[in-house]
Amino acid sequence: MKITRSTLLKASPYVALVAGFAGGALAIGPMTPDGGAASGEPRLQMVQAEPLVRAAPASRGEVQLSFAPVVARASPAVVNVYAQRVTRAMSRDPFFGRFSAPRVEQSLGSGVILRDDGIVVTNNHVIDGAQSLKVVMADRREFDAELLLADPRVDLAVLRIRTEGDRLPTLPFADTQRGLQVGDLVLAIGNPYGLEQTVTSGIISALARTDVGISDYAFFIQTDAAINRGNSGGALVDMSGALVGINSAIFSETGGSNGIGFAIPSEMVRRVVESAVSGGSTVVRPWLGARLQNVTQELARSMGLPRPEGVLVTELYPRSAGERAGLRNGDVILSVAGADVRDDGAVRYQFATQRPGARVPLLVLRDGRQVTLTANAEAPPGGAPDPRELTGRHPLSGARVVTLTPATAEASGLDPFADGVFIQALDRRGVAARIGFRPGDVIDEINGQPIRDAAQLDRAMAQARSWEIGVERNGQRATIRF
Repeated sequence: MKITRSTLLKASPYVALVAGFAGGALAIGPMTPDGGAASGEPRLQMVQAEPLVRAAPASRGEVQLSFAPVVARASPAVVNVYAQRVTRAMSRDPFFGRFSAPRVEQSLGSGVILRDDGIVVTNNHVIDGAQSLKVVMADRREFDAELLLADPRVDLAVLRIRTEGDRLPTLPFADTQRGLQVGDLVLAIGNPYGLEQTVTSGIISALARTDVGISDYAFFIQTDAAINRGNSGGALVDMSGALVGINSAIFSETGGSNGIGFAIPSEMVRRVVESAVSGGSTVVRPWLGARLQNVTQELARSMGLPRPEGVLVTELYPRSAGERAGLRNGDVILSVAGADVRDDGAVRYQFATQRPGARVPLLVLRDGRQVTLTANAEAPPGGAPDPRELTGRHPLSGARVVTLTPATAEASGLDPFADGVFIQALDRRGVAARIGFRPGDVIDEINGQPIRDAAQLDRAMAQARSWEIGVERNGQRATIRF
């Protein structure tokens, strides 16, 4: 994935609402071979890597040491991923004239083997829309692959290849929360530009990047190891050959490597893979249920804090995990599960990477003293209400809408504290799409009446003959009259 300077500086794009919407404006211990465990909780078939011992080089000989042993250990578990898509395009023939002809498109990325029975992880954007998938190993063996789980919100996908009983090389997970520091040496292994098994070296440039606008759960590891097109889905490993993260994106204005690459940390990779091997079709991410605000210098001064630290709690969802843990408005969360947090994205990420059912310690600053609370890692409430197809002679005809709950909002990247109904999908030939409504638009009011669920919206649209629709998009609200 390519990130331009404008993408980096504008992580939340501004989209204006225009009245009438005219013209279209508007997953840790070893896993058993069958993927199960005695407790019923899936565990990865991996061995946790030992902590690295850090020391400055003591001699010229140590400075000249080679990365070759690390590469030899890690590279067999890094693979090529080929994704094939069949599209149709209009062609011209001297006899038949214009006709629709199939066209085969193929993309190439990298992947990492995480279980010796054939579980491979790669980036979702590598395989998105593919009709067939193939994995080619470093020793040139080829396997057809099937998609187990795609998670576009964190840009990860889990594949399975049939090994016919062969055991494949794998990588252990590094503990990036406690064992990774800025300045650590790392290697990026992948297949840039279709070249086989390319290794580049660098250091960890930064940790916990939450403001680069790449995915909904951004908490990236930044590295200056050269990463180019085709490296997506490949491995970022430490000096013990353990997986630090999955290379996902570069910051570039030309398409080439500028020494700024981003990798998804191994903790998030582990959670997605655990969900896939347990048979889940989606990843259940725990939700704290707290609206948060970053602590700035001015806010810290007004609160009597010696320096900006932690994240301020400004609102709690009723009966959420945070409220039941004892969080209060005005608390400052300093750490989640032992990891320091500096912004709301970090709190969200740390809580979301916990296993459902886990007890998560929260270190909180309250009235000038530190308090430790314990929250249950649980899914956001609200379940998954059935979508409703709107039909009839009204402006929302052709829209598929879903009641907004914390669960549906989190799954769709919307505000979980909001009320109303959101548009999940549109019939391109329907009235709503032609007027300019878009997926993600939140409908919260019809003719002055608040809308709470999809059934109420359906009735309100069918019964009226003129409509004033309250719509929210990307934090901006407008009332549109029809």
